[in-house]
Amino acid sequence: QVQLVESGGGLVQAGGSLRLSCTASGPPFTRYTMGWFRQAPGKEREFVAAISYSGGSTYAQDSVKGRFTISRDNAKNTVYLQMNSLKPEDTALYYCAANLGGRDSRYVNSYEYWGQGTQVTVSS
Repeated sequence: QVQLVESGGGLVQAGGSLRLSCTASGPPFTRYTMGWFRQAPGKEREFVAAISYSGGSTYAQDSVKGRFTISRDNAKNTVYLQMNSLKPEDTALYYCAANLGGRDSRYVNSYEYWGQGTQVTVSS
């Protein structure tokens, strides 16, 4: 059983930055791909970014490329999402998730474990 705890959300003005963290406990952290997703009110949960177990490969949704960076510190069992140049449309509840099965990291159904989410609100 993997347990994930997110932190770092908050209220920020447009153009500002936040760094989200997600710390995992359970099976060895290096066994799984980690992803960040977000869900705005009335919308479906959507892929934001993912990182391979080694950190050697990263993937991001087009709308966040160049602004958001995913990284991981396997020694700390933690994955990060650095978010710069934030826009009001980035406002959402952000979730981290663990994919142990090696499935396509862009899809919600590929992830077996989820955190509770951390709220990010960007004001205009």
